[in-house]
Amino acid sequence: MTLMYALLALATVAIVLAVLYRPFGDYMAWVYTSRKDWKIERGIYKVIGVDAKAEQTWQAYLRGVLAFSAVGVLIVYTLQRFQQWLPYSLGLPAPSESLSFNTAVSFVTNTNWQSYSPELTLGYTVQFAGLAVQNFVSAAVGIAVAIALVRGFAYRRSGTIGNFWVDLIRGTLRILLPIAVLGAIVLMIGGVIQNFNGFTTVTTLTGGTQTVPGGPTASQEVIKLLGTNGGGFFNANSSHPFENPTPWTSMFEILLMLAIPFSLPRTFGRMVGDNRQGVAIVSVMAVLYIASFSILTALESAGMGTAPGLAGGAMEGKEQRFGIIGSTLFATTSTGTSTGAVNSMHDSYTALGGMMPMLNMMLGEVTPGGVGSGLYAILILAVIAVFISGLLIGRTPEYLGKKIGPREIKLAALYILVMPTLVLAGTALSFALPGVREEVESTSIWNPGIHGMSEVLYAFTSAANNNGSAFAGLTANTPWLNTALGVAMLLGRFVPIVFVLALAGSLAAQDKVPTTSGTLPTHRPMFIGLLTAVTVLVTALTFFPVLALGPLAEGLM
Repeated sequence: MTLMYALLALATVAIVLAVLYRPFGDYMAWVYTSRKDWKIERGIYKVIGVDAKAEQTWQAYLRGVLAFSAVGVLIVYTLQRFQQWLPYSLGLPAPSESLSFNTAVSFVTNTNWQSYSPELTLGYTVQFAGLAVQNFVSAAVGIAVAIALVRGFAYRRSGTIGNFWVDLIRGTLRILLPIAVLGAIVLMIGGVIQNFNGFTTVTTLTGGTQTVPGGPTASQEVIKLLGTNGGGFFNANSSHPFENPTPWTSMFEILLMLAIPFSLPRTFGRMVGDNRQGVAIVSVMAVLYIASFSILTALESAGMGTAPGLAGGAMEGKEQRFGIIGSTLFATTSTGTSTGAVNSMHDSYTALGGMMPMLNMMLGEVTPGGVGSGLYAILILAVIAVFISGLLIGRTPEYLGKKIGPREIKLAALYILVMPTLVLAGTALSFALPGVREEVESTSIWNPGIHGMSEVLYAFTSAANNNGSAFAGLTANTPWLNTALGVAMLLGRFVPIVFVLALAGSLAAQDKVPTTSGTLPTHRPMFIGLLTAVTVLVTALTFFPVLALGPLAEGLM
C-alpha cells in the first residue's frame, strides 16, 4: 500500500511538472530575451536611473547584486530594530541585535532560517514589508544570476552578460508576482488564513483558554514556496493548519516549490538554442529527486522499533493528515529545492531518514535546487563533468561550444569548495572553540551525544546552502549561532555568485568552436549518467567522514 501511494504521489508531481515544463520554460526564456519593456518597468527604470538597453560586464552585474542585497539587509534589520513603533507591531518588542542580523541576512540570502517563533517575535509590518518583500526579490536575484550564466554560454565574443536591474525587475513583475497572486487565492480557498486579526483568545474543548494568532499568511506562504525561500509565518511552519490545512494544499505547496526549478532547464535549452541540453539537465535533477524520495520513504516506512511498528512507520513528528508519503515528499522537495519549509519535523525522523534531507543539501541542492541557484549549480557541475571526460579521452573539454580551460575550471572548482568549507568549518568551530562549545552543549543542544552533533551539522549545512530548514531540537537563538550561521548564509550565497558571474563573463567572451567527431555529446544518456555520478561523487562524498560521526553512526547503533 505504501508503495502504491508513493507511486501515485510521484506520478501526480511528474504529470503536472511535465505539463508545465515546455510552456513555462518557454515563457521564462521570453521574459529574459524580450526587447520590449512594460510601461511599469520603464517607470521603475526611470526612477532608479537605469538604462534598460545597456548591458553590463560581469563585474558591473556583480556590483548590482551585492549593492542591492546589502541595502536589503539594512532595511530588514532596521525594520526589526524599530518594530515597536511600527503599525501592526502587536505590542511585540524589537528582536535583539544578533537575532535581527541573523534574520535580515537569512531573508536577503533566500535562506529564511528562523532562530525564533515568528508569531511571537515579529509583528505584521515586519512580516509583510520586510520578510515577504525579500521573498520576492531574493528569489528574483537567484534567477537573474542563473540567466546571466546561461547568457555566458549563449553569447559570442561579448563583454557583457545582461543587465542585473532589468533581470531583477522582470523576474519579479513578470514571473513571481502574477503566480503568487493566483497561488495565494488558491491557498485561501484551501483554508490558509489571510487577515490582520492579531491575537484571539478562544475557549478550548476542555474549558481552558488559548491565544490563537492570525495574520496575512496566504500571501507570504505562496511566495515563500514559489521562490524556494522557506521559513514560515508560524513556528510550526507548513505543518501548521493555518499555513497548510489539508493534503491537497500540501501537494499544491510541493508543486509551487518545484515549478520554477524544474522548468528553468527548458529556459536554458531555449536560450542556448538546443532544447536537448535542457532535457539532459532536467533528467539528472529528476533521477536524483526520485532516488532521494524513494530512499527516504523506505527508511521512514520501515522505522525500526515497537512504536513505529504499531503506527505503521515512523510517525513521530509527522502530521496524521499528511502521513509518511506526504511528509517525505514534502521533505525531499523542500531540502532539494533550498526552500527549507517543513510539514513534518526532520529532527524526529529515523537516524538514517534524517540523513537524507541533509544529503539533499550536501549535494549542492540540485534536485532540482532553488529558483536560479539550482540551475547555475548543476551547470557548474556540468562544466566539471565535461572537464573530467576531456581528461579521460585526452581532448580539450568543450561544453555548448565553449572551451573549458584553466580559468573556467578554477572558477568551477572554487565554487564547489565554498559550501563544504563553510559547513565543516562552522561545525568544527562550534565544538572546538573554548566557551563556544560550552554554550552549544549546554544551551543549544537538547539531545546530547551523536544526535546533538547531527543537529549542529544540519544547521550549518542548511545555512551554507541557503536552505533554512533545521533539526528543530537545536536552540539557535544564541550569540554564537546567530552570528556564525549568519556569516555562513552570507558567504554561502554571495561567494558562489562571484564565481558564477566570473565564469559567465569568461564564457561570454569566447567564440563558439565548431562541433567535431571528438566533441562529447552532452545531451545523450552517457552524459546524463556522467553528470549524475559527478554530482554524487564530487559533492556528497566530501561529507562522508562527518556523516559517519553523526547520522550514520546513530543509525547503525
